[in-house]
This record gives sequence, C-alpha cells and structure tokens, in this order.
Amino acid sequence: MLAAGPAGAAEGGPYDVIVIGAGFAGITATRELRARGKRVLLLEARGRVGGRTYVDTFGGHQVEMGGTWVETTQPHIAAELTRYDIALTEEHPVDRVLLPTPSGPKEFTPEDAFNRTGAVLERLFDGSRQYFERPFEPLYRSDLLQSLDRLSLRDRLNQLGLTAEEELLVNGQTAIYSGGSSTQGALTMLSHWWSLAGWSNQGWADTQRWRMTNGTSGLLDAMLADAKPVLRLNSPVASVTDTGSLVYVTLKSGVRYSATRAVVAVPVNVWPTIRFSPSLPAAHTTAGAQGIAVPNAYKMFIHAKAGAGKFSAQGAEGGSPIPMLMPFKETSQGLLYVAFSTDPTLDPADKAQVASAVRQLGAELDIIEVRAHDWGRDPYARGGWAFRKPGQLTSLYPSIHNTSGRVAFASGDVANGWSGFLDGAVESGLRAARQTLGLE
Repeated sequence: MLAAGPAGAAEGGPYDVIVIGAGFAGITATRELRARGKRVLLLEARGRVGGRTYVDTFGGHQVEMGGTWVETTQPHIAAELTRYDIALTEEHPVDRVLLPTPSGPKEFTPEDAFNRTGAVLERLFDGSRQYFERPFEPLYRSDLLQSLDRLSLRDRLNQLGLTAEEELLVNGQTAIYSGGSSTQGALTMLSHWWSLAGWSNQGWADTQRWRMTNGTSGLLDAMLADAKPVLRLNSPVASVTDTGSLVYVTLKSGVRYSATRAVVAVPVNVWPTIRFSPSLPAAHTTAGAQGIAVPNAYKMFIHAKAGAGKFSAQGAEGGSPIPMLMPFKETSQGLLYVAFSTDPTLDPADKAQVASAVRQLGAELDIIEVRAHDWGRDPYARGGWAFRKPGQLTSLYPSIHNTSGRVAFASGDVANGWSGFLDGAVESGLRAARQTLGLE
C-alpha cells in the first residue's frame, strides 16, 4: 500500500484517516492507525519523510541535520529502538572543554568543566523535584507551577545572585535553548528536561550521548515499512475543513482528499499556515500565534583541517554567534564538528564568519567547508527545537492535547514529557492515534 510522489488528482481512497506530516509524530500515528486496520493517507509537504530530522552526507560521513540524540531512559523512543532492533553509537569523548570566563575563554578538563557547570545547574533547578514530582505529568503539582511558570530563565538566573564566573558557565546554554536570549525561554521548560533526565547533571549530559548508528532515517524507514500507508510527498496542505461528518484536506495544488478523521502532525509553528474550518480552539490558536519552537535555529557541521583536536566549546550569552560546538568524527582531511546557532545574522556559507565565531569561543579552526540547515527559514518547520516561553505550560496544557472535532494533533513540540526530542514526537503520535481511534 506504500506509494510516494505528488498526487495529480484525488485518486485512491476512500480513506479513514488523513495524517498531515511525515515526521516521527505523523509516522507513529500512521503506524498505530494502520495496525487497527484503518486506511491511512499520509501527506508530506517535502520531498522526503522525517520532518525536523534528516540524514545527509558530509565529509565522507552520515550527518544528522536535525533531531539526533536519543536515550534509553526516554520510554517512547526506547520502545521503538527495541521494537526495530536499532543500534546506538556513543558520541566520542572530548579531550578538553572551552568555557567562557570573565577574562575570556578558558580551557578546562572535561571532568572539571562537568563539575563546575553541574554545580550551577543544580542551583538553577533547585526545587524541581517538588514542582516536577512526576515529570511525565507536568501539571501534577500545578499548585507550585503557577508562579514558577511565569519566570524566564533570565529571571531565575537573576534570583540566584550568581557571581559573574558562575553565570558564564551556564548562560550560554540558557540563551541558546531559549532561542537566543534567556529572557525568551521559560524556567519550567529547561527544568522539565532536567527533571525528565533524573534531576542530575549526568542524566542531562546523557541526553547528548547516544545517536542511532544508521541514522534517524533507518528507524523511520522501519516504521514506514511496518505501516504501509499511502504516502504522498511534495504535498503541502492549504486547508483542513471539518464538516462534522467528514474532514476535507486541500493541498496547495488544489487537490482535495476526504476522510472520516484527520491527524495534523506538523510543527506548532506551522499551524497558522493552514486554514482550519472551523477555526482552531483557543489553546491551539494561541500556541500557533506565539510559537513553541525557537524561531531562529541553525544546525551546522564544520569540516576543519586537523590540528584543533577533539574539543567542545560553549559561549556566553550575547557572545559568539555559535554558542555551542562539539566534535563529531574524524575525516581523511581533519575533523567534523557539530554546532548550533540562533543568531539570524550568521551566514554559515561564509567560512570567515564561522571561523570568527569559533575564535570567540577560544579556538582556531582551519575550515574546509560548512554544511548547515536553517530551520527557522524552512517553510515546513518555521523553527528549530521546541522551547516553551514563560506561561505557556500552565496556560496551554492540557487543552493543547485536545482534539478539535474530527481532527487530532500530534507534535513533539507539545509532549507531556520530552518536548523537543524524538521521544516527545513519538509520545504525541501515540496519543493522537488513540484519540482518533476513540480510545482516549
């Protein structure tokens, strides 16, 4: 039943469910629906599946240009890894760590850097064992969260009265995760991740420790082969109309499909680009307008000549346009580094600009080439990783998980658990499938 390619007419069907978006959330929902015998049409705007994950080749190696890391303590993705016998590869250890200090970047041993940053992070998230007592039930202690959810990460940093040296150890992290400024991200977002990781610096570090040996595409292909839906690539959706008895999905090409139900499995930031009739519920409208994923997000791989070695580096808030960098793999010419940026003025195609940004971290790289993806300007993502803003947890949850008539929603942006991670996407897809089947 698996088919691919753009549709020239409303052929095929009839369908029980139309799933919009073939990322991890959409493919998970599709598989679960197909397992219950539903006839599913899976629509994907791009010419590939994967959503905010995709595998490329660069420097002679397979590289992940989007979501990458998984952890066996993340229950939903761990179940998929087991189900399809997906092998994991551990990231290479680093030889040294560059961190910002009041007098400029300084080199630390990995153990010293880990202990120094961990001590500050533990203070930052003090109390999270209470207010996120059950991390997969984020509102379980809503009585404690109401006031805390109003705080930005900048508010929390200011509360702690850190020395300049202490704050510099962590404000690069709080800023980049927030989308560029610690004022933009919610304390409860980062502390939620910390709680899910076991309230420990080791658990937090482990969230960037393991990746799939054969790439995220290997798991997606296995899930698709299991599901065998009708798949239409290059099929961006213009509108979704729920008549009360049928759901009509119209593509930008004008082709229209119908089914008894639909699952919208695109990023929350993309919701405003689709015309919904009736209009989306209040929580969904607000989430789409405010956005959940950070609006400016580059992931890049830097191919550099040998010499600088296997180091990781973190910048200070307001410092280098590339505040996070780590080694990936050796090549015949040198080394690949993976880096992240939320600076809209950065041009990854400008090797001199990238080298300057790395120099601000305290390192010199002789750059051969850079490969980057701008998720913020990607029309089918409109942002990178999910990171809630102050107030969004307590104002949007749990309503954001509700269906709207015959339409359910699946996105790792609004998981109960690991929002912004592959685990959250799978969790969301499972929930949307249960809702569509009338099981939740």
